[in-house]
Amino acid sequence: MKKKKKAYLVLEDGSIYSGYSFGYNNYTEGEVVFNTGLTGYQEILTDPSYSGQIVTMTYPQIGNYGFIKEDEESKGIQVRGFIVREYCEYPNNYRSASTIGQYLKENKIAGIEGIDTRALTKRLRNYGTMKGFITTDDIDIKNKDELTDKAKDVEDISKIDLVLKVSTENEYVYEGDGLNIGIIDYGMKYNIARNFNNLGHKVTVIPASYDAEKVLAKKFDLLMISNGPGDPKMVTYGVKLARDLFGKVPLAGICLGHQILGLALGGDTYKLKFGHRGGNHPVKNLINNKVWITTQNHGYAVSKDSLPKETEITHINLNDNTVEGLRCNKKNIFCVQFHPEAAPGPKDCYHIFEDFIKYLCR
Repeated sequence: MKKKKKAYLVLEDGSIYSGYSFGYNNYTEGEVVFNTGLTGYQEILTDPSYSGQIVTMTYPQIGNYGFIKEDEESKGIQVRGFIVREYCEYPNNYRSASTIGQYLKENKIAGIEGIDTRALTKRLRNYGTMKGFITTDDIDIKNKDELTDKAKDVEDISKIDLVLKVSTENEYVYEGDGLNIGIIDYGMKYNIARNFNNLGHKVTVIPASYDAEKVLAKKFDLLMISNGPGDPKMVTYGVKLARDLFGKVPLAGICLGHQILGLALGGDTYKLKFGHRGGNHPVKNLINNKVWITTQNHGYAVSKDSLPKETEITHINLNDNTVEGLRCNKKNIFCVQFHPEAAPGPKDCYHIFEDFIKYLCR
């Protein structure tokens, strides 16, 4: 059996976890977070909302169904690093093209297996997300202070704009005979565009650099502001664009798009202790009192007390009562914090795409 290469994860609080490399053998750093999904690791790896982050999977065995090209949610891996308890080296799936380890190596992304992900997750829940790094270099664990200082010096991704790094450079179109729908790509998952397109609508995905003049020239029936990475307050151009478009085109939003619209309406956002990342988050629709299990991936939330009176809170998270949906009749806005496009599931909220159209394009 091939000998595994040692790898280490070091957090800014001084915690050190030792394991084995199963991806690209290199050094990587970022914000360490966890995701509670049982499946969907490939969609997680390719979700641009994870740009700048090292993702820990709480489910113990990852890679069982390998890598499937068709299941990518963007043009490639977006995470900076990947942490699992046990990596499945021999996947069993007729659609699989290779292993997750090979996929990580091809994209030069570090992966570490064999660490106690339960202990790591509990630490992140208790103390919040932390900066950290993965390395395959030999380190002296006794030299803890130096390693901790190195982790503390990792770039704070909440202070940089990650959106322009993940947005498309050129617009592209999904053809359809229905409405003319635009999506401004702040880190869009492909399934957002596919869901609108599956309803029969033409979908044009546009770069994050577009201003109001360029957007209005497209004569969209609806503009969706997509999901994406980082602190919404760093996307100042997105907030300005939304304000410039108030009353001129119906606006929808998902995740980061929801936060940007919240800021544009005059509200405020704040960073959550450890975020919402997984496919098991209960959300209540305050309009019809129904509860859905949703997919989520975000580290920031809109402050409910900061919103103007003309803004209606439509959805709340039943775990912590955070805002999960907004609408504003006066400015023709409707947005949600969760991911109705799933990918990975559950698919409880696919109907939200029809709801966006019914409410905003009436």
